[in-house]
Amino acid sequence: MKLTTKSEYSLLALIYMARHEASGLIKAEDICAAYNMPKKYLEQLLFTLKENRYIKAKRGAGGGYQLAKPANQITIAEIIRLMDGALASTESVSLNFFSHTPLEKEKKIIKTLKEIRDYVANKLENLKLSQLV
Repeated sequence: MKLTTKSEYSLLALIYMARHEASGLIKAEDICAAYNMPKKYLEQLLFTLKENRYIKAKRGAGGGYQLAKPANQITIAEIIRLMDGALASTESVSLNFFSHTPLEKEKKIIKTLKEIRDYVANKLENLKLSQLV
């Protein structure tokens, strides 16, 4: 598993929203300023998060973003999978994004990679957004 800026920025935006939830709607500019990220890119990521019902958005002068569900109901694994795909290091050991790879010919390496996948998946599936606030 390798996180791209899609996952990293999405997680940062969600953490920011959870941390400032009492403030109401959060402006994209505030998130960008806090983490020094490009606004256009963040807006694309926020659109994906909105389409997948992790956040709500309101347009206009008083608009902004907020979590669509409680932070303790959002796992880090689901956000990473949404933005970057499989948590597994190779598709031939992925549970959600399986595809055959040449490594399948070597059972011992596949066994080791599955153990690593299980460890990472277990950690990230049990890590809630609320725990990072």
